[in-house]
Amino acid sequence: MIDLHTHSRASDGSLTPSQLIQAAKERGISALALTDHDTVDGLEEARVEAVKAGIRFIPGIELEIRYENEAGASAVSGEFHLLGLGLREIGPGFRETLTDLGRRRENRNLQILDRMVEQGIQAEYSEVQALSGGGSVGRPHFADLLVKRGIVKNREQAFDRFLGKGRPLYIPKEGLEFTRALSLVRDAGGIPVLAHPMSLYIAWGRLPDFIADLAAQGLAGIEAWHPTTKVQACKRLEELGRSLGLYITAGSDFHGESRPDRKLGITAGGLKIDDFFLDSIPPLQNLPENAIIQE
Repeated sequence: MIDLHTHSRASDGSLTPSQLIQAAKERGISALALTDHDTVDGLEEARVEAVKAGIRFIPGIELEIRYENEAGASAVSGEFHLLGLGLREIGPGFRETLTDLGRRRENRNLQILDRMVEQGIQAEYSEVQALSGGGSVGRPHFADLLVKRGIVKNREQAFDRFLGKGRPLYIPKEGLEFTRALSLVRDAGGIPVLAHPMSLYIAWGRLPDFIADLAAQGLAGIEAWHPTTKVQACKRLEELGRSLGLYITAGSDFHGESRPDRKLGITAGGLKIDDFFLDSIPPLQNLPENAIIQE
């Protein structure tokens, strides 16, 4: 059993990178990719722990892509994320881009805080930072604050009422241009993979052409198997990916306590993620244990 899509406290997960690897070992995971949102800060800690645990570690990232769905109304819910799997060398350009994304994220957080105050919910940014446990601050931690205040019962309700798209506290996240994100991943020696394609909210009639265009630009893989997607749709995505010559990946998109329905090593339909997904991607076979060269 493996997992090619997980998150730690370095972004919006609830476990530290070390705790994530320990949890993976307890679950019997033989290989794991850490793919935190717009950051590589947790990779070294996770790699060291993975070596000790005897788990094959795949350094990764999940990048937010600037995206507007030309279909119109469906653009309200559409999101475009790109996984970078098997990062080997993280150079200055990569670091600078991630630093800029971090500044954009903090600016967004401060705007959310301002919206909260406008809604009559008094809070200091330091309080939200404390709820992140020292990790990257994001909407889940604002959700935790709403729970702490007794305004909502849980994170899900916080997103439904306040933080989801179209809700009072929602501020759009600034992403990268697709071609820029591709270059970053490829220059770092990684494989660019379209994450959870159904989150694009593109009709099946248009989806093949859309993904074919991404492949023509340099997309190398598609995460056909994701826990939020129905099994039949996953099979259809896998067939589409293979027809375009793309690698097929599967992940749990594990976040820990914030999304307890997602389990390490488990994807759509409660199915275990078999190691054949990793075995069918040759570039991920020979990653050295002490990869992640940071200039």
